[in-house]
Amino acid sequence: MNNKLAACLAGVKQTTPLVHIITNYVTINDCANILLAVGGSPAMCEAADEAFEFSQIANALYLNIGTLTKEQELAMYLAIRGAQIKGVPVVLDPVACGAIPHKVDVIRKLQQFGSFSVIKGNQGEIKALAGMEAQVRGVDSIDGGDNVVEACQKAARDFGCVVVATGQTDVVSDGVRTCQVENGTELLTRITGAGCMVGALIGGFCGANRDMYLASAAALATFSLAGELAQEAQGGKQPGTFRISLFDQISQVNQNILRDRSRVKWM
Repeated sequence: MNNKLAACLAGVKQTTPLVHIITNYVTINDCANILLAVGGSPAMCEAADEAFEFSQIANALYLNIGTLTKEQELAMYLAIRGAQIKGVPVVLDPVACGAIPHKVDVIRKLQQFGSFSVIKGNQGEIKALAGMEAQVRGVDSIDGGDNVVEACQKAARDFGCVVVATGQTDVVSDGVRTCQVENGTELLTRITGAGCMVGALIGGFCGANRDMYLASAAALATFSLAGELAQEAQGGKQPGTFRISLFDQISQVNQNILRDRSRVKWM
């Protein structure tokens, strides 16, 4: 199966997918740079006057509701509608949906204009969407990780899409197929925006590949493996140096490295 993950990465590098990104202002630059580093093409188009048309020419749409403004909210409704018309895959990052009820209202309203291909959140967010008890602190999950596989599978069936829960071990499920990505490092929790960067990467991988489940698993494995390589690099055990090295290392991850070093448990 690692060969299939490697093929997904090759797809990104060969096609340079254009990803329409509407994300929070805390991590907008990180999302753009991580996607560029892996071989994609980010477009941070969040003007309501442009979102409908732009989403129709993109290869994927990534929506992150972390620091939602009224302008962004309107742009998201227009963007997902445009994506729906053209069959463009949509990745949703439901930031803080377990802590702020309005976020859930926005997600439900987005479903009136289009559908999601992938929902990526932390463990607390995914459990909240699955209707299960979750422990969250603002935008962060402090959940112990129990029943995360079940939460992903239930949410995938409820929303009719692939669901990703990030954590010490990442979980990916389409309701039938499920896997756990075991690569990664604790240092990814000590920098801002790791989850948002993963969301942007999933958008890129989905824009370049047909199978949203395998594309999501490949994006997670690529990012988490780059984190391991960044930690191994000189000075990489400190958050600041690690952050810089993360972009360098993900640009160096190729098919062979991903095939040889990915630790994915297929369930």
